[in-house]
Amino acid sequence: MHNVQKTVAKPLLIEGIGLHSGEHVSMTIFPAEANQGIRFVRVDLNDNPSVTADPFNVVDTSRSTKLGNDDATVQTVEHLMAAFAYTGIDNALIEIDGVEVPILDGSALPFVEQLEKTGKKDLGEPRKVYTLEKTIEFRDEERDIHLIATPASEFSVFCMIDYDSKILGKQYAELEKISDFKEKIASSRTFCFFSELEQLAKNDLIKGGSLDNALVVVEDHVSDKDLTHISTLLNKPKVEVTKGFLNNTRPAEKNEPARHKLLDIVGDLNLLNAQVNMRIIAKRPGHYANTELSKLIKKQIIEQEKAAAIPVYDPTEEALLSVEEIKELLPHRYPFLMVDKVISMTDEEIVGLKNITANEELFQGHFPGNPVFPGVLQVEALAQCGGILALKLQEDPHGWDTYFLKIDNCKFKRMVFPGDTLLLKMKFTQPIRRGICVMKGEAYVGKHLVAEADLVAKIQKR
Repeated sequence: MHNVQKTVAKPLLIEGIGLHSGEHVSMTIFPAEANQGIRFVRVDLNDNPSVTADPFNVVDTSRSTKLGNDDATVQTVEHLMAAFAYTGIDNALIEIDGVEVPILDGSALPFVEQLEKTGKKDLGEPRKVYTLEKTIEFRDEERDIHLIATPASEFSVFCMIDYDSKILGKQYAELEKISDFKEKIASSRTFCFFSELEQLAKNDLIKGGSLDNALVVVEDHVSDKDLTHISTLLNKPKVEVTKGFLNNTRPAEKNEPARHKLLDIVGDLNLLNAQVNMRIIAKRPGHYANTELSKLIKKQIIEQEKAAAIPVYDPTEEALLSVEEIKELLPHRYPFLMVDKVISMTDEEIVGLKNITANEELFQGHFPGNPVFPGVLQVEALAQCGGILALKLQEDPHGWDTYFLKIDNCKFKRMVFPGDTLLLKMKFTQPIRRGICVMKGEAYVGKHLVAEADLVAKIQKR
């Protein structure tokens, strides 16, 4: 069941050193319920504050991706998030006793292997799957960074890097499908340049860095004095330069740095916590660019979800309930029956409609000469539509009345005029208890939301 949400089959303990903090960290990945996403809990802090993996929770991208809110931060999440993307883990509760996810060997492979060994569990709920509707771009002209996401039938990435390095040169890496991630990308390690080490150390960005978890690229001749200094920074007895890399820690593949940049893209985009079918082409990517692109993608997904939630009316299709059938359920009659027909209905949601005509008697006194359908009657129409849904769920739907108890968060977005077809969408936000119905109502004209409200009503026998 590839399109079903998943979590880990059992708790998984991972321990190690944080690359930037240098602190030993214990992290336990626990199973979670469907639709919970990936959530980090700081068990070392008072009240155990948490932060959810989401592009809009990114607070820093200095050499890694850091998530945070007012109460907690967790950094260097990208390798773990990439492993979740490959293994298909959508939901997990991660208890961590420090500020940073362990760096392990600087790649995503140890996370992948341990997650595969632990196994995963189907949660029964459909996985969130989206396809981009239009191309999205992120550019930073000053740093020659360009990322583009285009609609595609599946997820793929093409990555290019060029740091004017005589050791690395121009490099390319490609992931044609996520199922190739373990074999082609996961083992690529993080890297930096020898010239950056001093500044990184001064900014406390490599307290846990070593030649066991990173490639260090050496562009120019380095003196013995500098090597001795760097060996102290890296807590290494001796460092040497061999063919452009410290201590002969050479890339496993010539393009390992490009592959690692691609790995980071996969991890940073997985902050979306959804399968997004798209083709990514990235030139000189980094955590800031990756996460900014993620934000743009999430904004489009939100817009797509809103559009998908708008009812579609085909007047050639037969009504689910005609006006005469509606009259058998509701006591309302002319001039106060506000639902002309019902076009769709499930146990949780109903869509009905009301045609607004110039013959409505109310227009004689409501803004004469400027016929605007009253907002209060839009809400009444929503309530009647919701009442139909509530009554249809009863064993004997006839002989009941529905009464308003409360209206909250009522907003009118646009005016409604004669000639408009008002689509009335009502959805339960809670199960019916003791005759109390709690529903969310939305009224549309075409694709435009014209009114919305949270409605509470009570159904009772006449």
